[in-house]
Amino acid sequence: MTTLAAGDQAPTFTLDTLDGQSHSLAEALRRGPVLAVFFKTTCGTCDLIFPYLNRFIGGYGGGGWHLWAISQDGPGRSRDYADRYGARFPVLVEGPGWPVSRAYDPPATPTLFFIAPNGRVEETSVGFSKDELNSLARSLAAYLGQPPVTVAEADDGRPSFRPG
Repeated sequence: MTTLAAGDQAPTFTLDTLDGQSHSLAEALRRGPVLAVFFKTTCGTCDLIFPYLNRFIGGYGGGGWHLWAISQDGPGRSRDYADRYGARFPVLVEGPGWPVSRAYDPPATPTLFFIAPNGRVEETSVGFSKDELNSLARSLAAYLGQPPVTVAEADDGRPSFRPG
């Protein structure tokens, strides 16, 4: 498999949240773009990015788009992780055999896929990059017709880049 790139059609999927709510990519795209973030609870770079993901919700609210964190770990560890970082977005749990991860083939965690309402991947980001997080925020703002929000300040005391 090859990691999905900009322009690729995103495979559709349905996964459950930690609370058992079913989320379908096809249904979500009817309401706007989806930012899908693949992560592991043992990933140090994921620890770094999770607070920035909350800033997307703070900056753009929850209407007209979706942010989903897709855990490659079981529900118990995923719930503890989401609670530790105060996740303000749904955490979906990958199924047995990781079918969604296999379809998207993220090269590392975290990997982010910005999926346009037409189902095409518009941007990807691997690891932690403030520049790429802000680019994703600008793309989201364009879809929502809002001014862009800076979700990753250059001088916030965190590194500008860290590989996944």
